[in-house]
Amino acid sequence: MSQPDSRRATYRQSQGDSFPTSLRLELGDNQLIYEKQSFAAPGRPPEGLRYGENPGQEAALYRLVSGRAQFGPTTYLGPEAAIVSALGETGLETVGGKSPSMTNFTDLDAGLNLLRWLERPAAVIIKHNNPSGAAQGGSLESCFQRAYQGDELSAFGGVVVFNRPVSLDCARLVEELYVEVVAAPDFEAGSLASLAKRPDIRVFKLPNFDKLTSLGRSIQIKSLLDGGLILHQSLVNAIRTPADFQPARVERQGQIYETSRAPTATEYDDLIFGWAVLNAVSSNSVVVVKDQATVAIAGGQQSRLGVVQLAINKAYQNYCQSRSRELHQTPFWQIARNAEPELAQAIHEEAKNRRAGLLGASLVSDGFFPFRDAVLEALSEGISALAHPGGSLRDWDSIEACNANQPPAAMVFTGQRAFKH
Repeated sequence: MSQPDSRRATYRQSQGDSFPTSLRLELGDNQLIYEKQSFAAPGRPPEGLRYGENPGQEAALYRLVSGRAQFGPTTYLGPEAAIVSALGETGLETVGGKSPSMTNFTDLDAGLNLLRWLERPAAVIIKHNNPSGAAQGGSLESCFQRAYQGDELSAFGGVVVFNRPVSLDCARLVEELYVEVVAAPDFEAGSLASLAKRPDIRVFKLPNFDKLTSLGRSIQIKSLLDGGLILHQSLVNAIRTPADFQPARVERQGQIYETSRAPTATEYDDLIFGWAVLNAVSSNSVVVVKDQATVAIAGGQQSRLGVVQLAINKAYQNYCQSRSRELHQTPFWQIARNAEPELAQAIHEEAKNRRAGLLGASLVSDGFFPFRDAVLEALSEGISALAHPGGSLRDWDSIEACNANQPPAAMVFTGQRAFKH
């Protein structure tokens, strides 16, 4: 076997693990019992996780089967709430040549962490534990198409999660792409057979999905390099309706600063949706939304200005990629790098003239804006509404920037930070 083939084989082989079949976790007087999970598609023997974050790292998935933690006034989730960890041998509907890996499940969990806040039909595509695109409203096929258009390049090899049963038409759309995992509460007639045409795809029918939107808090455990642990509560999204926002209004040196206009009903819808998406994005992050679909998602940056600039750049890249596929059935990078500069230039000019879909879009930020620079970047591209936690010493400056814009932009506070590390 050649060396490249040998390297590819490492991604297909099951690493196996030496972890115990059960875990017993004592948190003060609370005792929690976990059992290791295995997975078997029809015609295949049960297997554990293929490997951890990378080949060569052992990993195992455990399900809470007994016990419930309670500290102070908070009672945390118990065994009845299991969704991802309850997939076990019955949840894997179809599989090609590979069993699931750790990252498949962490990506799936990230998708559910977003969908738990959405009530309309929705689709989310997760890549490297962050959404690359998300959309809600209308048919499930439309949701998937708009989520995919939110970042076509990043969707390659992603995890697709739906909050409604997958129809055959929707499955056929997904089948055209390379994705690692498809997960949904159910699959309509013919959809599984359609998805199974893709090699190596793993399809999960999610148990207990009806409990997703009513899940309470969970205890999350972060392990440190030295073996130490940090326990913290899961975040609960406080922004579910327009009334949950706070007016952008502050007092400074005896003067009141407040935005001159409130968001429109459409902007409020987009801000609420954007805040739900933001809950699944690694901080420092911003999400740009228009018509209930993501235009650009940027996260993991060190500065607020940098993450806004990244989102804007991604919006232009996404627009060019989508238009290239629509007009020429060819990835934009191929047009740009091959001997067709005039086609690439035409798409670039169109993106510039149309502001890459940013005109009238809404932007949400997981942290406040310490200066007006990031706000001005967003406004200069035609973004018309912003939401962020508020609390900066210079909130007044960002408010003035919105009011000075022509036309004035809307800004509201969430009163809640949404960092995710």
